Amino acid sequence: MLRVQFIHGLEGSPQGSKAQFLARHFDARTPAMDTSDFEVCVRLQADFIRSFKPEVLVGSSFGGAVALRLLRDGVWRGPTLLLAQAGIKLGAACKLPEGVRVCLVHGRRDDIVDPADSRKLALTGTRGLVRLEEVDDGHRLQSLVSSSRLAELVRELAPQ
Repeated sequence: MLRVQFIHGLEGSPQGSKAQFLARHFDARTPAMDTSDFEVCVRLQADFIRSFKPEVLVGSSFGGAVALRLLRDGVWRGPTLLLAQAGIKLGAACKLPEGVRVCLVHGRRDDIVDPADSRKLALTGTRGLVRLEEVDDGHRLQSLVSSSRLAELVRELAPQ
């Protein structure tokens, strides 16, 4: 079964709707984080990557910022799904590494993180490996769970 590591957002948790959805469809793990300390979150997720060895990394909002840091630092170089990523909003460099498959999904009605941040980020990295999908949804992207699109996105990114 496909191993997926989910990095939750500020209001997310291992009991949240996305984490539970992923756990139902994959061998998915969501390490609980104290989101008040970004650096501690990055270290916790890096340690978990080394032990769990996921095949796909999924980061949501604040978790997307953590995933971007893991990519930037070279801790993770595998397929990555960024949901309403807040990396740029939180001061991360607006650049994806070369040679990494990344899918960004952002709601056009997101009133917390500007969708333009994901548009800018999608222009970086390796052409043909990075794509942006804008959906008619808000910041929480609940349509991805209710429609099962979240599972499809993870499977599309999975190593063949």
